[in-house]
Order: sequence, then C-alpha cells, then structure tokens
Amino acid sequence: MPESGKGQLTIWGRANSVNVQKVLWCLAELNLPYQRIDAGMQFGKNDEPAYLAMNPNGRVPTLVDGDFVLWESNSIMRYLCLAYGKGSPVYPDAPRRRAGVDRWLDWTLSTLQPVDRPVFWALVRTPVEKRDMAAIQKDVDAEAVVWRVAEDVLASRRFIEGDDFTIADIAIGAFARRWFGVEGVKKPKLPNLERWFSQFSSRPGFVQFVAKPMS
Repeated sequence: MPESGKGQLTIWGRANSVNVQKVLWCLAELNLPYQRIDAGMQFGKNDEPAYLAMNPNGRVPTLVDGDFVLWESNSIMRYLCLAYGKGSPVYPDAPRRRAGVDRWLDWTLSTLQPVDRPVFWALVRTPVEKRDMAAIQKDVDAEAVVWRVAEDVLASRRFIEGDDFTIADIAIGAFARRWFGVEGVKKPKLPNLERWFSQFSSRPGFVQFVAKPMS
C-alpha cells in the first residue's frame, strides 16, 4: 500500500450528492474498499462540531483516511489516485496530460456546477406547483452554452482529455447525467456529448452511483 493515512477509507456524505457520487465512482474505478456515512440535508451531521472540525465548510463529501482528512470532491479524487492508483490512466503521470485533466476538474467547479445547480434544483428538488418554467428555461439555455464547450472539444476526442477515460470524465460525467436526466424543458442536440456519455454509461461505478434516479 502506498504511503497514506493507512486507515480504512471513510466517505462522509449522502449518496444523492453529485460531488459524493464523483468520489464513489472514482473509488469504484480504483477498486478501493471504503465505508460511507450519510451526512448532509435530511441526514444532518454536517453542521455538528465534530464534522465541522473535519470540514469547516460543512459540505460533503469529506474523506477520512486514517489520520488524514480531506474535503473538496475533486481534491479527494486526485488524492485517491495519487495514494492508491499509481499507474492508473484515470489520472495520468505525464505533466501536460495531468494538467489537462486538472484544468477540466477546475472547469467543472468554476463554470459547469454554477449553471447546473439552478436547473437541477428547480426540476428535481422543487415541487411541480412551485416551478417557474419560464425562468427555468432561461437557466437551461445558460447551461446549454456551457455544455457546448464540451461538445466542441469532443468533436475531435474520444474522451474529454484525449483517448483515455480519466477523472475529468468522472467529474463532468456526473453533471452530464443530470443534464440528460432533467425533463420538461427544451435542450439542444449535442451529438458529441451524447456519444461521449454513452461510452461510459455502462461502467460499473457510473451505474451503481450516478445512474440511479435523481433526488
């Protein structure tokens, strides 16, 4: 085992959180055992002093590896790959290829997640009678602009950062499941994105943790 906390891996976070799903999918790709503890929303815990001592943001997920604690989902995926997945193509060693993966991980949180959140909450976590469909469609249109960035890149690539499936595909793929899953709004056809999505939609980690009904 590589040098790390050397304890049982524990993930704190509810299974219907997109950021928790990313980490669980990554763990599956690396074939790593772990335990998960429900936290956040209806499960609480994330606002308690013990949790805030681990993660002062009070968000999920949080990783505990022995005496080592880490929060922020993309940082957790990077750590898991470095500590337990050496040689795995999901996080390449070559500096330029790794930098490309890291760029997409940053893009997911800085650019994609902010436009995904209002659409997801409005269509999945808001009762039908309280939805403002005109406002939601405007948010969908704004999200579509961001997805066209990936659409254009994927015109000449098998995966988001080249020929190999990486944690960049995990990070973006978890949000793509939400994009393709929401209904009742007009969305543009994005054939390259659809082709890319179909390539990993049967991977065990995606099927088990991401493809489940949204809630």
